[in-house]
Amino acid sequence: MNVSALTPSELKLRLKTAGIYLQTGSFTTHLKTTIPSVAEGIGLLYADYPLVEQDCFADFHVNLTRPRNLRRWFKPQALFLFDGNTIFKPLPLDQAFPMLEWGLNWCVSTHVNHCLMIHAAVVEKGGFAAIMPAPPGSGKSTLCAALVNRGWRLLSDELALIRVSDGKLIPLPRPVSLKNESIEIIRRYEPNAIFSRKVADTIKGTVAHMKAPADSIARAAEAVQVAWVIFPKYQAGATACLETLPQSRAFMRVADNSFNYSLLGLQGFKAMTKLIDASLCYDFTYSKLDDAIEIFGALKPQAANNNHMYANEL
Repeated sequence: MNVSALTPSELKLRLKTAGIYLQTGSFTTHLKTTIPSVAEGIGLLYADYPLVEQDCFADFHVNLTRPRNLRRWFKPQALFLFDGNTIFKPLPLDQAFPMLEWGLNWCVSTHVNHCLMIHAAVVEKGGFAAIMPAPPGSGKSTLCAALVNRGWRLLSDELALIRVSDGKLIPLPRPVSLKNESIEIIRRYEPNAIFSRKVADTIKGTVAHMKAPADSIARAAEAVQVAWVIFPKYQAGATACLETLPQSRAFMRVADNSFNYSLLGLQGFKAMTKLIDASLCYDFTYSKLDDAIEIFGALKPQAANNNHMYANEL
């Protein structure tokens, strides 16, 4: 059963009481909330996600709630609870849904260490994935949103999860986070895209989340081979340019964007080495999304891929 099988009132009631067990990729989150905007956001953006059996095992136990002090009425706030504990400082109540999304990213990035984790958007086409590591403001999420609205499969907007056992990438398709001008850029680029309401004055500016394509959600169990590591950068007025990047430099830059490369030790080094060896690496500058889509559409994987060596070398 998917979230969409519940009426809005049924969803709100279940979230207030026993909670729901929401499947996102290979992770199950036991999620509870009494905040209407969070329930509405889940109903809108997670409609196509499966619900698993109540009281099953959950990787994460999350509750979005309101403080019990005066903040419940005066400048109301939202709290993110993980295993019943407050993890972050409270945020204004109208930021509760973005807080949920940021909190779910935190759950994965701090508790999943059977994978090499990289802060990156990830998309796939034709059985091959492109990892796009980049700092905030680079246009990573804007490019990712455009690609998944032009035939690429969304694997993740924020986290590349590389399985150390075989180098395959584990999908984690969730809503795409967009901010400031990027929101209207993608609205114009794909008028049929579904968005949460815009929330202003967050630590990231004005934010909104775009619903993941239904096909990406349905294929969330399909791990995929990485073929490209591309460092995107939006530059106003620039001609789209894909420039080959030496693997040594790509290695260091991907390591800088990894959450747990050092924590994994030798296993992390071997996984990163295999990832870079198996990938074509590029810097990519763009200003027009249509030009970017055309260049990505022309990407070809390496003729020979080294991922089959994982079993012997890790």
